[in-house]
Amino acid sequence: MTARHSPRDDRMRQLLAQEAARIMETEGIHDHYLAKRKAAERLGAEDTRNLPRNTEIEQARSEFLRLFQADTTPVRLRALREAALQAMKLLSRFQPRLVGSLLSGTVGIYSDIELHLFSETQEEISLFLDEHRIPYEQEERRIRVGRDSYRNFPVYGFRAGVWTVDLTIFHIDGLRQPPLSPVDGRPERRANLAAVSDLLEEQDPK
Repeated sequence: MTARHSPRDDRMRQLLAQEAARIMETEGIHDHYLAKRKAAERLGAEDTRNLPRNTEIEQARSEFLRLFQADTTPVRLRALREAALQAMKLLSRFQPRLVGSLLSGTVGIYSDIELHLFSETQEEISLFLDEHRIPYEQEERRIRVGRDSYRNFPVYGFRAGVWTVDLTIFHIDGLRQPPLSPVDGRPERRANLAAVSDLLEEQDPK
């Protein structure tokens, strides 16, 4: 049986989603759960169990960008996609795929270029970056790969002009089975080089 929420609960859930979206866009927080907890603390609702879903926060983010960054978002989106395309061409041997906010179009001032790369070993990619004299930082990221399962994947980060590029490294077999989206839990959308080129052609350059 589906639990019913009072109008007051629904209103608080909406306020939490809006505040979490604002925190993500103004403070550069990418983790939805952390943004929810910060929002609950700031709204005096630390004990609430009625936190918004990630999809609700993404809807609130879209509305925030529409209201406060409508003039700059299209320009930023195009610039980021162009930079992503150049990075993908450079890394083409690793069959790069664009993911995240650049693919959905929900980009703010803290949005990064997120790419998935595929290789037999991560050393192949680190050697490639070294050979091209690209300084990078390495970390691990916990990614959801099944309904209740997570794995840590290596992530390389580097600067491309004014933008940050994050490379998440998957085994070559990962091309056939994308991880689950942190937003809606479905297989994550990915775009190859040709698809990103099409996105740029479709986007109004003005």
